[in-house]
Amino acid sequence: MPITTRTLRITLMLTMLFLPVVEAQNPSPDPKSIPVIDGGIGPCSADFTITDANNAPVYAAKVRVHIAYGFLSAHKLDLEVGTNAAGKARITGLPEKTKQGLFFQASEGDREGSAFDDPSKTCKASFTIALEKKPQ
Repeated sequence: MPITTRTLRITLMLTMLFLPVVEAQNPSPDPKSIPVIDGGIGPCSADFTITDANNAPVYAAKVRVHIAYGFLSAHKLDLEVGTNAAGKARITGLPEKTKQGLFFQASEGDREGSAFDDPSKTCKASFTIALEKKPQ
């Protein structure tokens, strides 16, 4: 039986009608779960707690890292993850060896902070980064 234009229109209308119902059933992400991004290039990881100057957790801060790895550091990877309501985030799959270590930058609005890790010495690192206003 050939598909007619009318059949396609009806199918499209029914799909559009029921699509919002399907989307409404997906729960929003849990603000307490720790956001994780996986670099997929090694066994190491870094856990972060991002705070403000008063030691309060910072929600939606961004933690970034640029990784140069492999022979002659020819491979490059940029990762970014946001923090949850408790100021926590995690990056997994980091390489065990890097030529220059890993420099993590955290920021939110006009505040920033940083941390450094040598994964060959601390493969499972944990950092608390206090964000401070950017110098002008």
